[in-house]
Amino acid sequence: MAKCVVEKLGDLKNLVGQEIATSNWFEITQERINRFAEATEDRQWIHVDRERAKNESPYGTTIAHGFLTLALLSPLMKDSLEIRDGIRMGINYGLNRVRFPSAVPAGSRIRSRLTLQSLREVTDAMEVTWSATLEVEGAQKPCCVAEWVVRYYEH
Repeated sequence: MAKCVVEKLGDLKNLVGQEIATSNWFEITQERINRFAEATEDRQWIHVDRERAKNESPYGTTIAHGFLTLALLSPLMKDSLEIRDGIRMGINYGLNRVRFPSAVPAGSRIRSRLTLQSLREVTDAMEVTWSATLEVEGAQKPCCVAEWVVRYYEH
Protein backbone atom coordinates (compact mmCIF):
# COMPACT_ATOMS: atom_id res chain seq x y z
CA MET A 1 0.00 0.00 0.00
CA ALA A 2 1.34 3.43 -0.92
CA LYS A 3 1.73 6.21 1.63
CA CYS A 4 -1.64 7.70 2.55
CA VAL A 5 -1.63 11.43 1.88
CA VAL A 6 -4.53 13.66 2.89
CA GLU A 7 -4.63 17.42 2.47
CA LYS A 8 -6.39 18.26 5.76
CA LEU A 9 -7.28 16.44 8.96
CA GLY A 10 -10.98 16.68 8.11
CA ASP A 11 -10.35 14.56 5.01
CA LEU A 12 -9.89 11.56 7.31
CA LYS A 13 -13.64 11.55 8.06
CA ASN A 14 -14.28 9.73 4.79
CA LEU A 15 -11.83 6.97 5.76
CA VAL A 16 -13.27 5.81 9.11
CA GLY A 17 -13.40 2.03 9.29
CA GLN A 18 -10.80 1.55 6.56
CA GLU A 19 -7.22 0.35 6.63
CA ILE A 20 -5.53 3.41 5.22
CA ALA A 21 -1.79 3.06 5.73
CA THR A 22 0.94 0.43 5.64
CA SER A 23 4.49 1.42 6.47
CA ASN A 24 7.65 0.24 4.82
CA TRP A 25 9.53 -2.62 6.45
CA PHE A 26 11.80 -1.57 9.33
CA GLU A 27 14.68 -3.71 10.59
CA ILE A 28 14.95 -4.41 14.31
CA THR A 29 18.70 -4.76 14.83
CA GLN A 30 20.42 -6.12 17.91
CA GLU A 31 22.04 -2.71 18.33
CA ARG A 32 18.60 -1.04 18.54
CA ILE A 33 17.45 -3.67 21.05
CA ASN A 34 20.57 -3.06 23.16
CA ARG A 35 20.07 0.72 23.09
CA PHE A 36 16.44 0.29 24.15
CA ALA A 37 17.55 -2.03 26.97
CA GLU A 38 19.96 0.64 28.20
CA ALA A 39 17.42 3.45 27.91
CA THR A 40 14.75 1.53 29.84
CA GLU A 41 17.08 -0.45 32.12
CA ASP A 42 15.37 -3.65 30.94
CA ARG A 43 18.40 -5.83 30.30
CA GLN A 44 16.70 -9.22 30.57
CA TRP A 45 18.88 -11.87 28.93
CA ILE A 46 16.24 -12.77 26.35
CA HIS A 47 16.86 -9.31 24.83
CA VAL A 48 20.60 -8.77 25.19
CA ASP A 49 22.47 -12.06 25.73
CA ARG A 50 22.80 -13.66 22.30
CA GLU A 51 24.58 -16.79 23.49
CA ARG A 52 22.16 -17.55 26.29
CA ALA A 53 19.18 -16.79 24.05
CA LYS A 54 20.60 -19.12 21.40
CA ASN A 55 20.83 -21.94 23.95
CA GLU A 56 17.88 -21.32 26.26
CA SER A 57 15.26 -19.25 24.47
CA PRO A 58 12.40 -20.90 22.59
CA TYR A 59 13.18 -18.42 19.80
CA GLY A 60 16.82 -19.46 19.39
CA THR A 61 17.93 -15.83 19.39
CA THR A 62 17.39 -12.56 21.21
CA ILE A 63 14.07 -10.79 20.79
CA ALA A 64 12.96 -7.16 20.86
CA HIS A 65 11.16 -5.77 23.88
CA GLY A 66 7.42 -5.54 23.34
CA PHE A 67 7.58 -1.90 24.39
CA LEU A 68 10.25 -1.27 21.75
CA THR A 69 7.90 -2.44 19.01
CA LEU A 70 5.12 -0.34 20.53
CA ALA A 71 7.38 2.73 20.67
CA LEU A 72 8.05 2.39 16.95
CA LEU A 73 4.40 3.11 16.11
CA SER A 74 5.10 6.84 15.82
CA PRO A 75 7.91 6.64 13.24
CA LEU A 76 6.10 3.88 11.36
CA MET A 77 3.01 6.09 11.18
CA LYS A 78 5.10 9.01 9.94
CA ASP A 79 6.42 6.69 7.22
CA SER A 80 2.94 5.72 6.07
CA LEU A 81 0.64 8.72 6.66
CA GLU A 82 0.97 12.38 5.75
CA ILE A 83 -1.50 15.10 6.65
CA ARG A 84 -0.27 18.01 4.55
CA ASP A 85 -1.94 21.05 6.03
CA GLY A 86 -3.53 22.37 9.19
CA ILE A 87 -1.83 20.29 11.88
CA ARG A 88 0.04 22.28 14.51
CA MET A 89 1.00 19.18 16.51
CA GLY A 90 0.03 15.62 17.23
CA ILE A 91 0.02 14.28 20.78
CA ASN A 92 0.11 10.64 21.82
CA TYR A 93 -2.97 10.62 24.06
CA GLY A 94 -2.74 6.97 25.05
CA LEU A 95 -3.61 3.39 24.38
CA ASN A 96 -6.89 1.65 25.06
CA ARG A 97 -5.58 -1.86 24.53
CA VAL A 98 -2.21 -3.41 23.66
CA ARG A 99 -1.20 -7.01 23.11
CA PHE A 100 2.05 -8.68 21.97
CA PRO A 101 0.90 -11.95 20.30
CA SER A 102 4.33 -12.95 18.97
CA ALA A 103 8.02 -12.18 19.39
CA VAL A 104 10.27 -10.07 17.17
CA PRO A 105 13.61 -11.89 16.73
CA ALA A 106 16.67 -9.66 16.39
CA GLY A 107 17.33 -8.97 12.71
CA SER A 108 13.64 -9.20 11.78
CA ARG A 109 11.76 -6.58 9.86
CA ILE A 110 8.45 -5.16 11.04
CA ARG A 111 5.83 -2.89 9.52
CA SER A 112 2.62 -1.30 10.68
CA ARG A 113 -0.89 -1.38 9.28
CA LEU A 114 -3.21 1.40 10.41
CA THR A 115 -6.98 1.31 10.37
CA LEU A 116 -8.83 4.49 11.19
CA GLN A 117 -11.25 3.45 13.92
CA SER A 118 -12.85 6.77 14.87
CA LEU A 119 -12.59 10.54 14.92
CA ARG A 120 -14.03 12.76 17.61
CA GLU A 121 -13.86 16.48 18.19
CA VAL A 122 -12.50 17.53 21.58
CA THR A 123 -11.56 20.97 22.88
CA ASP A 124 -9.11 22.50 20.37
CA ALA A 125 -8.30 19.13 18.78
CA MET A 126 -9.45 16.13 16.82
CA GLU A 127 -9.06 12.84 18.68
CA VAL A 128 -8.29 9.97 16.33
CA THR A 129 -8.34 6.34 17.39
CA TRP A 130 -6.19 4.02 15.31
CA SER A 131 -6.22 0.26 15.20
CA ALA A 132 -2.54 -0.54 14.72
CA THR A 133 -1.18 -3.93 13.78
CA LEU A 134 2.56 -4.51 13.68
CA GLU A 135 3.67 -7.47 11.59
CA VAL A 136 6.93 -9.38 11.47
CA GLU A 137 7.97 -10.22 7.93
CA GLY A 138 7.19 -13.87 7.24
CA ALA A 139 5.40 -14.48 10.56
CA GLN A 140 1.87 -15.83 10.84
CA LYS A 141 0.82 -13.71 13.83
CA PRO A 142 1.33 -9.98 14.43
CA CYS A 143 3.88 -8.95 17.03
CA CYS A 144 1.77 -6.11 18.40
CA VAL A 145 -1.85 -5.03 18.15
CA ALA A 146 -2.91 -1.76 19.73
CA GLU A 147 -5.78 0.65 19.90
CA TRP A 148 -3.92 3.96 19.84
CA VAL A 149 -5.40 7.39 20.53
CA VAL A 150 -3.77 10.48 19.03
CA ARG A 151 -4.92 14.07 19.42
CA TYR A 152 -4.22 16.39 16.50
CA TYR A 153 -4.22 20.12 17.17
CA GLU A 154 -4.97 22.32 14.20
CA HIS A 155 -3.61 25.78 13.39
